Amino acid sequence: MMIHQVNKQTWLGILLLIGLIVFSALGIDYSGLATFSFDMGIEVFKGLSHPDWSFIYDGSGEDLASLLILTIAIACLGTMLATFFAIPLALLSSRNLWQKHLWLVRFFKIVSNVLRAFPELIFAIIFVKVVGPGPFAGVLAIGVHQIGMLGKLFTEELEAMNERLIEDTQAIGANTWQTIFYVRVPYLMPIYSSLALNHFEIAVRSAATLGLVGAGGIGAPLIFAIQTRSWDKVSIILLGVILTVFILDQITGIIRKKLR
Repeated sequence: MMIHQVNKQTWLGILLLIGLIVFSALGIDYSGLATFSFDMGIEVFKGLSHPDWSFIYDGSGEDLASLLILTIAIACLGTMLATFFAIPLALLSSRNLWQKHLWLVRFFKIVSNVLRAFPELIFAIIFVKVVGPGPFAGVLAIGVHQIGMLGKLFTEELEAMNERLIEDTQAIGANTWQTIFYVRVPYLMPIYSSLALNHFEIAVRSAATLGLVGAGGIGAPLIFAIQTRSWDKVSIILLGVILTVFILDQITGIIRKKLR
């Protein structure tokens, strides 16, 4: 009887999934396919297969190497800003620290939810209007979004912490602040550092697109090259981004293993 019920639920889930796929497929506008041509596709492919190597570095400050360094700097500063503010946000959002003031926990969890509800690109558009176009808008966009992301992850790790360590420390007379700074922080800091490094990788990918709205980085020349159909320049930019992300992934991966 139980097996029959499980099979029935499985088939119901499959049917719902198929229905969702069909509904999504029917809701897409396919009129753009009318402008598709194989000649254009071949042109794009030929351009992408011949990268513009001269764009790697020309000393102008607007070359690939300079803009990739700027993109990494935006991601690094944004992640550092997010980590700095995410830690106090996690301390204020943790149930096991504020069991008698759950309204405070709910409030700051809502703050965290709101901050991560909007992608970096939306924040970038807002900050470009507030502080003007440039890398600083990108730093703020990544920082504000990742405060919410890291705040949630930091809170979950804090709430999942083994409370027996705290009880043992309190048994020898430690107060709340002493348990935070001498037990919780040392225990959680390697985990928090690993999470921050992981989100730094994500921030590099995000920073590569923020230039599309004027927030600095490699995104601006990329969209300009696409609009002007300079596929050789698009190719070298994409190769640069892929290589940068790969190298950073390897480096941060080694550091995260050390932290564990």
